[in-house]
Amino acid sequence: MQAPANRHHEDDNKINLSYTETEKVALLIATFNDLFETTENTVLISGTDEPLYLPATNSEERHRIIFAHGFFASALHELSHLLVAGVERRQLEDYGYWYKPDGRTKLEQIAFEQVEIKPQAMEWVLSAACDHRFHFSADNLNGDSAISDEFKENVRRQAINYIKDAPSTRMLQLVTRLSYVFNQPYPDIKEF
Repeated sequence: MQAPANRHHEDDNKINLSYTETEKVALLIATFNDLFETTENTVLISGTDEPLYLPATNSEERHRIIFAHGFFASALHELSHLLVAGVERRQLEDYGYWYKPDGRTKLEQIAFEQVEIKPQAMEWVLSAACDHRFHFSADNLNGDSAISDEFKENVRRQAINYIKDAPSTRMLQLVTRLSYVFNQPYPDIKEF
């Protein structure tokens, strides 16, 4: 894929690359697949419906991370789940995670937030590496509760911990490569 034209800020010498959503998605897919298709037997795929992780089977040679509707943020979120899932979970559909669809009660939302701290923190780190705005997600538009301040703070602290001490070589490789591809410095704790 050809990168867009470089643009210099008038007030400094830093190059700013402006990408369309489609270009960002194509770069993300190419970058991820280049890093992990062979080493992790895993590919990132743009889907047309809900996101889904499917482990390799007898009929499907590769693990597949399918993100929703070609959305860049969906791809980052699904990649974050991969990066926090251990080896055993990567053998299960959707990593074996509990999920209650939109319309959760307040208690169900609290349970959802507990399992989403690490993935959303990882998504925030990936977003910073790609110069993409991160949004907290309650994923509960029809439910009776919104994102709690406690959840936001827990996600922020976890993101800082990921920057201070990368939990895996895979995370370090992907964040480093995305920072390079999207012409960004490696994320710094001051960004969170």
